[in-house]
Parts: sequence; structure tokens; C-alpha cells
Amino acid sequence: MTADPSFSNLLAAASRGWWELNGDEGVLSLALPLEQVDPLYNLPLLSQEDPFQFLWDGAPGLCFAAAGQCQSLDLAGPRRFEVAQRFCETTLARLTDVTPVAPAQARPKVLLAFSFFEHSAERQRSHNCTPAVQAVLPRWQLSRQGKHGWLRLNGVITQQAEARELAEQLWLMAENLLCRNLESKYSWPDSACITTTIQPWQECYRPALKRGLDLVNSGELNKLVLAVRQSIQLQTPLDPLPVLARLRKQQAGSCRFLWRRTRENAFFGASPERLLSLQRGQLRTDALAGTADRNDDGQKLLRSEKDRREHELVVSSITQQLCNQGLTPRRPRNPQLARHGQLMHLHTPITANANGQSSLNLAKVLHPTPAVAGLPCREAMAWLRTLEPFERGNYAAPIGWIDTSGDTELRVAIRCGHIRNSVLDLTAGAGLVRGSVVERELEEVGLKLSVLADQLELKAQAQPKVTSKRAIT
Repeated sequence: MTADPSFSNLLAAASRGWWELNGDEGVLSLALPLEQVDPLYNLPLLSQEDPFQFLWDGAPGLCFAAAGQCQSLDLAGPRRFEVAQRFCETTLARLTDVTPVAPAQARPKVLLAFSFFEHSAERQRSHNCTPAVQAVLPRWQLSRQGKHGWLRLNGVITQQAEARELAEQLWLMAENLLCRNLESKYSWPDSACITTTIQPWQECYRPALKRGLDLVNSGELNKLVLAVRQSIQLQTPLDPLPVLARLRKQQAGSCRFLWRRTRENAFFGASPERLLSLQRGQLRTDALAGTADRNDDGQKLLRSEKDRREHELVVSSITQQLCNQGLTPRRPRNPQLARHGQLMHLHTPITANANGQSSLNLAKVLHPTPAVAGLPCREAMAWLRTLEPFERGNYAAPIGWIDTSGDTELRVAIRCGHIRNSVLDLTAGAGLVRGSVVERELEEVGLKLSVLADQLELKAQAQPKVTSKRAIT
């Protein structure tokens, strides 16, 4: 296909794609340039036929929305990273892309969402079970980087007429998006999310914190990252997209994400932490650990022996894991400060040549980082099962994508919420090391929970009700 986005050229490209398939069933991928269209605000238009939605919003960098499922994989159990890598490679290799002029941002992508643990806890296997990995080649993909955008459609075709139909669907969607772009400003109406109950979490979290501190102060663990869950009973449905639009302004340095399996089940957030980025064989991962309190401009954090020690535990663990894979990681000598909204963190970027290793093999090595689990990893994971009376699901697990060139972006899914029907669960954690103080960790977790909670615009009359229910169940 040439750079001329005419309908005749699109039909010719679709026809060539059919002949490249040699008359066999296969996935045909078509794309058109589409300028000045914001994927975040136009995602609902893409998903009218299929409830699946995905958003990756790194604006002002890459932003793309995806909807519908062309091919998908849900997997439970071990070897999930290997199986997901094979699914991505096989699916993208068999795809016939007849738009070679499309830039990197518009390449076909397989979308990925992992669970934190490879197996659900016994108490959770009968309900609300999150697959160990979900992988989706989307039907629609709308991307934008800077002012340049592209719309892509993937579809299974079995005959030549279906290739023409695919081209017609792509052209019609592009026209609809452009019309919507001209007719309306990008905004949602002001609304409040009314709640009936907000479960308290502090007092139920405190005993787990104290037990975790006993473990690190005794030397049984070097670090433990304990999470808490706050449940909010919604009286009216919550659309996560307006929340993510507000987070674009308030958490500009983070990557906003959405994984919506059904109308009633959506996982979303604004992650400040990169698990890995793989571009043209170059690996980057981030160590993000150590959090400033509300009144710290970062200088106190930089001087904190406790926070610097916690951060160095994470950096050393990641670099050692990469060395064990035969890589030569590079890192700056001292951490930097990274601000994300109200929160300030210590941040160290770590880079290496991937030496031909696959992105998901490296993700398997890196997940979970000590920033979301602890050290030693195996022992910390066992204690998380004991001290956290809820299933983490997708919280603190990898989420992201792989494209046809093998380039990959995976974030650690933190600062997040999960909507199931009328219940919104917010999850956040605190890293415990020797020298941690319960009250300070409670304050830190409260700040992390507020990243999303502050976007809900609760009406004044919707006051939280005191309840005796456990906050972290």
C-alpha cells in the first residue's frame, strides 16, 4: 500500500493481501493514516461490537487504543511467559500486513495482561479468578504519537470478498472518527460517582504491617511489600475513561492503562514503573522504590538512609538477575528523583543489550521485582500469600504489548483499580525494610490509594459509612 490514503489504494492493498494468503484462511491487517485523533477519547467508538477495550496512554508519547478480539489466549498455570511469547510470535508472523509504510507506532500489536501469581489462591479458584496471562490480537487499533495517527483493522478472512469488506469497514470507521473529531471537543460531561459504602482499611492493614516489620527486623526477610485493598461500593456505574483522561494531566509522567474484558469488568490505572522496554534489541528497565512523604520536595528522600537502602536492594536485585542471564546491565551511580502527581520516588534506569533474548523471557526473569514483592523473592511471595487476605489478580503484574518487530513495552500495574459490576477495588502497597515505621507506611499507602480515589469526585452527601467488614477481603 502506498502512502496515498485513497479508497482505491486501500481496496488494491486488501486484494493483494488476499492473494498473499494464497486463498487460505488467515489474518489480514490494513491501516490508514489518521491525523489529530485522540485514541483515549475515541475508544468507545471502536468498541461498539465487542466489549473488549485496551488503552495505553503514554501521551505526550505513544498513545493507542484497541478494541475487539481478532485472536486471543487465556492461560492458567506455569510456563505462561513461554506460552505467551510463542503465541505472540506465531500470531504476528502469520498476520499479513499490507501497509509497509506504517511507522513503528502503528505496527500490529499483541496486547498482554498477566496476573501477579501464576496460580490463584485456593480460596479464589471458584470465583473472580484472573487468568495467569491474557493475550489479545485486537480487531481495531488506533494510535497517535505527536500529531501523527494511524487506524488499523485486523480480520480473519476466508475469501476475497471478505478482504474487500474489511477495507470498507476500515474506511468507514476512519470517516466516522474524523467526523467525530470535527464535531466535538474532547471532553466528558462533569459527573460524580456516588458511593454507598467505602470500606475502611487502616485498622485491618495495621496488624499485617506489624507482622511484616517483625519479619524484616528479625532478618528473616530483607524486604516485604505488603498490599492493602480498599473496596468502594458504587451506586452508579463508573466509566474509567474520564478518570484516565484526568490522570493524563495529573500523572503526566505515568502510563495510563485500561484492560476491559467485559462491560462489567475493567482494570485500569496510571503506572509510574516500567518493567521493561525492548526496542531494536536494547533493553531498559526501571528501579522505582523509596517514596517521599507529603511535605518532602525530594531532598529529604535523597538523604534518607532507609529509603536509599530500600532502593539499592531493588537496583542490585535487578542488575544481578540480568547478569545471571548473561547480560551486561548499565546503571547510573546515584538514583534520580521522579515525581508522579503528589508522589515522589527514587528512580534508577537500568539498560542493557538484550543479546537476542525474547522480551517475555526477560519479563519472566524480572517479575516480580523487589519493588512489588520483596527479598528473598520466594520467601517474600509465600508471606504475601499468608498476610494478604485477598487475591492480587492483575495488581503489580506486567501489562503491555509486543509488536511485529518484537519491540515490547511492559509496565508494572500499580496505582490501579479493578471494577467488577458495582464494586471498585483500589490496591496499593508499602515496601517494608529495617527501619520502616507503621505510621509512615500507612500514610504512604493512603497517598497511593488517593491517586485514583481523588479522581472519583465523590458527592459531599455520599459520606463513607462505618462498617465492621474487613477492609482487605
